[in-house]
Amino acid sequence: PLSFSAAELVRAAPGPLQPYLRLMRLHQPAGTWLLYLPCSWSIALAAAPGCLPDGRMLALFGVGAVLMRGAGCTINDMWDRDYDRKVTRTASRPLAAGDISTFQSFVFLGGQLSLALCVLLCLNYYSILLGAASLSLVITYPLMKRITYWPQLFLGLTFNWGALLGWSAIRGSCEWAVCLPLYVAGVMWTLVYDTIYAHQDKREDAVIGVKSTALHFQEDTKRWLSGFSLAMLLSLCLAGLNCSQTFPYYSAVAAAGLHLAHQIYTLDTERPEDCWKKFASNRTVGILLFTGILLGNL
Repeated sequence: PLSFSAAELVRAAPGPLQPYLRLMRLHQPAGTWLLYLPCSWSIALAAAPGCLPDGRMLALFGVGAVLMRGAGCTINDMWDRDYDRKVTRTASRPLAAGDISTFQSFVFLGGQLSLALCVLLCLNYYSILLGAASLSLVITYPLMKRITYWPQLFLGLTFNWGALLGWSAIRGSCEWAVCLPLYVAGVMWTLVYDTIYAHQDKREDAVIGVKSTALHFQEDTKRWLSGFSLAMLLSLCLAGLNCSQTFPYYSAVAAAGLHLAHQIYTLDTERPEDCWKKFASNRTVGILLFTGILLGNL
């Protein structure tokens, strides 16, 4: 039967191209959604009352999310290829498995960043500078798991830059009373879903010396996740108040809160397959919030 899933499209691609598509995780789009959705929140919040968000900007940021998530994964695998060989889940990644060389991945990274720059140059000058400022985070984030038990925090700072960039792309600058709480909400959300994600590999990570919040929190994980979720919801409420959002927005925030509560309550941190399922379900949280912003504006 015909299938249009990302994984099927990668498998249908020409053989020499497949390692590059897997290197940029095109077959696993969950991470791209999680990068894109904070951008979409910001673009939608910046729309004028009664108006739909700018469709061109949503599309442009969608392309940018695919490219920058791919570039981030490429950088991550270049840094971590020796670690990846020692972890069952990551041993088949193209660099760890030897399907492509470090030089080939470096050239591929240059291509992705060049295309991402073309996307960035379509924005206003303020947004170009703001977007360029995130590159240092993109490059250094993969190193954090070597030196701190909080690499998920650095991922959050990197992954949610679009919460600032989306607003500035529409308005020409950041309105910090809205953008900063929205950015904080995104960082807290990343701490939730990426801590869940990290529980998949915690045993092997402990053996090879990779640090994570999953190893740091251990049995207290659900308590920490609950705290991060509460901080996320309060930050979203503050952002909404500062841009005069309406009832549908707060309804969506409440629905997202219920979804997170269910995730945390039913999470089994000892089952990697359950951790992956809960991680991937965060796309629903992001779409709920985008829908709430859209209806709130209208």
